[in-house]
Amino acid sequence: MERKSYNFDSAKDLLALCRKYRARLSEIAIRYEMGFTRRSRREVIEKMERVRAIMREAIEKSLQHPEESAYGMAGKDARKLYKYLRSGKKRLSSLLVIRAMAYAAATGETNSAMGRIAAFPTAGGSGVIPGVIMAGGELLKCGNRKLIRGLFAAAAVGMVVANRATLSAAAGGCQAEVGAAVAMAAAGVTELRGGSPVQALNASALALKSYLGLACDPLGGLVAVPCIKRNMLGASMACAASDASMAGVQSYIPFDEVLQAMNNIAANMSPAIKETSLGGLAITPTGMKIRRKIGLPTLRGASQRDQGHLSD
Repeated sequence: MERKSYNFDSAKDLLALCRKYRARLSEIAIRYEMGFTRRSRREVIEKMERVRAIMREAIEKSLQHPEESAYGMAGKDARKLYKYLRSGKKRLSSLLVIRAMAYAAATGETNSAMGRIAAFPTAGGSGVIPGVIMAGGELLKCGNRKLIRGLFAAAAVGMVVANRATLSAAAGGCQAEVGAAVAMAAAGVTELRGGSPVQALNASALALKSYLGLACDPLGGLVAVPCIKRNMLGASMACAASDASMAGVQSYIPFDEVLQAMNNIAANMSPAIKETSLGGLAITPTGMKIRRKIGLPTLRGASQRDQGHLSD
């Protein structure tokens, strides 16, 4: 199978391939990977199965044996959400959304406690996709084969993001990590529930538009605060975007143009909010306290107000 036959650079290219071969996003992703790696279909699918297994393992680890992260900034929130899910209390969000949030938080907590995760698409955005796909799969009673299809659909969107914009927070801020993950998850879960390629990519556009301009400002440079909770709430956004798309709500701006906007915003974004921990939440009084606790040097130009609570 020739790689060229299934090569795509944009959402427009991807949809053209889906129409040409009457295939879903996941199928195009599988065929592309076969050509790119020169591996058999079975080998490609088995590799994604290993990714799925690692995702499940990371979720279970945090839910069953929660651990605090370095400096106590994260840990045990996933279990709180899971208990709330089973409590019978009145909830505003659906059971699916709360489960997806719990699974997303669990993945982030495993990562922050130095456990094994699948960086899908990155470590900083690793919670959204397993949260949404695993929770969605449980609601829809999907087997592993169908879950893997959802992951391949998400991967296809991730490749478009990587080609047309970036998956790096250092280059584009958190819009490029959690934002990209939300777009990928929205497409993956839309395919999982039977949505068309057009609906899946429309869900991606709806999702990513709400994350444009998001700063990457981790406290102390660690992937804990606010990363884990951004993944957690990002899972809810992916579910909402999928529902909106399946209901017929269309993004006025096509996905490729949303990615163009992401690039424009990244070019105008201050380096202080591109994973450097020199701005945003990272230099709040709480952020400065963590900086001192870790032993990082004092920031020149940081205001007295920012550093005023370091002795608390």
